[in-house]
Amino acid sequence: MIEMIEKTPPELDQFQRRALIVGVIGGAVCVGGAVFNPEQFFRSYLLGYVFWIGIALGCLAILMLQHMSGGAWGLVTRRLLEASTRTFPLLALLFLPVAFGVRSIFTWAQPDHSGASEALKHALAHKAPYLNVPFFLARAVFYFAAWNVMAYFLSKWSLEQDRTGHRPVTTKLQGLSAPGLLLYGFTVTFASVDWLMSLEPQWFSTMYGILVMGGQGLSAMAFIIAAVVLLARYKPMSEVIKPSHLHDLGKLMLAFLMLWAYFSFSQFLIIWSGNLPEEIPWYVRRLQSSWKWVGLSLVVLQFALPFVLLLSRDLKRNGRTLAVVAIAIIVMRFVDLIWMTGPEFHEGAFWIHWMDVVMPIGLGGLWLAYFAYQLKTRPLLPIGDPELEHVLAHSGGH
Repeated sequence: MIEMIEKTPPELDQFQRRALIVGVIGGAVCVGGAVFNPEQFFRSYLLGYVFWIGIALGCLAILMLQHMSGGAWGLVTRRLLEASTRTFPLLALLFLPVAFGVRSIFTWAQPDHSGASEALKHALAHKAPYLNVPFFLARAVFYFAAWNVMAYFLSKWSLEQDRTGHRPVTTKLQGLSAPGLLLYGFTVTFASVDWLMSLEPQWFSTMYGILVMGGQGLSAMAFIIAAVVLLARYKPMSEVIKPSHLHDLGKLMLAFLMLWAYFSFSQFLIIWSGNLPEEIPWYVRRLQSSWKWVGLSLVVLQFALPFVLLLSRDLKRNGRTLAVVAIAIIVMRFVDLIWMTGPEFHEGAFWIHWMDVVMPIGLGGLWLAYFAYQLKTRPLLPIGDPELEHVLAHSGGH
């Protein structure tokens, strides 16, 4: 069995080529769109970029959580999580258009605020020591440095564990994961403020960072489940993945779903009960216009329906149905990002530009192609983990 899992299915090569083709075509179409509407290009780019880096960051957090908690679910997903975190160098490179387009995306980065309201001018002046382009870029450099360093050592020591099988390597992975989770929380909180919340400089929410983290965890778990089910169609993973593993992953996705819903409702409840004029407009724009139907779809399709479905034990143990729920959640996570950012770019009624759809598809193609490339560089299971033989022998989950 160990010899079998050192190989990756040849279908992964085909998936990588197709994803790359989609990425190149999507990118080329959007570059053409940039010629006619550069401002929309950068705004759509931010939307797609935040969506895909959110999956990679969620995988980083779940990977460190798995090292701390253990469990069979982590052993069958670890290489997928690691491959996702090794895409950070590509994501750092893909951040460059955001850096170049910062003045087209963010109001606070624009040199002329003469047409802004007095309240906005006051907010921009008050937040200028934090919201300025050089400091914004310096913080981004720090975020990517922290994420790349954590991903590098987690992958390096995991490979060392494959070669040696020594338990002290497991201790090193746990030793990095504990402070790494704190660093993840710190950097993602500030990155969510920089890349999303600062789209409306007057508005703020103390729940925003943790809400973004909850969404990243949900996106990442849904992505990993879809990937596990896809790989389970081919050898050798078809002989490793058992219904008990899928059951565990389904329960984790249900937990992240409830966590995201709790954070979302908490933010709404705090702002509603506080009744503060600086915070309420964010929800007024989304609940008293046609954007409210998008919000309602999130309540129904991103929470209520998946919540009811994931209560079923049989559904969680069936790869096909579990993957359908996971893919639906991934789609609704993108809709959630549109709901969070769209009203800042398109005030009034609901409106979406064609690049808001094509750009995430193009970026997703590039990211998935690189993810597949990274996945092929290691065995699909951590063959040096001391617990692997026990997991393969029993496959009892947990």
